[in-house]
Amino acid sequence: MRCWQSGGHGSQTYLEVVQNSCNPGFVNLGQKLGEEKLFTYIDQFGFGEKTGIDLEGESTGILFDEEQVGPVELATTAFGQGVSVTPIQQVTAVAAAINGGYLYEPYVVKGVVDPITGEMVEEREPNLRERIISTETSEEVKRALEHVVAKGTGRGAYVHGYRVGGKTGTAQKVGPDGRYLENDHIVSFIGFAPADDPELLVYVAIDNPKDVLQFGGVVASPIGGRIIGDSLRHLDVPIREGGLEKDFQWPDMPTVEVPNLVGETVNDLQQYLANITIEVEGEGDVVISQAPSSGTVVESGSTIRVFLGDEETQ
Repeated sequence: MRCWQSGGHGSQTYLEVVQNSCNPGFVNLGQKLGEEKLFTYIDQFGFGEKTGIDLEGESTGILFDEEQVGPVELATTAFGQGVSVTPIQQVTAVAAAINGGYLYEPYVVKGVVDPITGEMVEEREPNLRERIISTETSEEVKRALEHVVAKGTGRGAYVHGYRVGGKTGTAQKVGPDGRYLENDHIVSFIGFAPADDPELLVYVAIDNPKDVLQFGGVVASPIGGRIIGDSLRHLDVPIREGGLEKDFQWPDMPTVEVPNLVGETVNDLQQYLANITIEVEGEGDVVISQAPSSGTVVESGSTIRVFLGDEETQ
């Protein structure tokens, strides 16, 4: 059982194992936990059984029977190979891991509203199934997953100005003969934000992406990061402080701070084109508004939209 990175990562802490998505490190952790404790956690987090969500056709997923678990099965289970879980199970479990350890029954319909009166006819309250980990452990999980997005395989999901945590996944698909298929994977990313006080959780899975390296960090995490960033801004979630700085690696783009373009003339805009692209709309000679606003951190080369008007309309 080898690491996805040719030559491996060398000596690592367990934080770095999570950060780098290193399978041998997870195997070692699974061996230290042992079969009984590992499968106790799997059971407590709800894997192998239906979540009870209000949707038809929910699956239980596929796990090893404990009596069939040997050293190989223990090792592969530790990093997720040879087992199958549903997206709803995944979201439910991760939500419990980052909300202080509370496993809730998921649901889609929050309530039923009378279309005439606007009154809530029926409302569903969250159903707590059990407390599965402590607050302290939950905080450690959030810290580790924030490192994944800032320093590890999930860097594509990094959102400047916010604290984001998450984990990438790369799952080989099994063919009709029971063998793993070559270059046919389900790549995924599950992320949450803000990492210090989560308000939303996003799960993205891509089935057999074409013409690209089939890794969750390459394909799924940038999509997850864009969804998270747009959602946070739409929900008017305040900018965070105290987060980890992104560890830029090739081919990551460097970042720049958006300058204040309001009040600048059309001719003045030329001096800013070294680091950003400017898209001009409206009529007039002076910038009266811009998006995103000044001070926002964006990737170098990002497009900034400005709106022109007359000086007196500012």
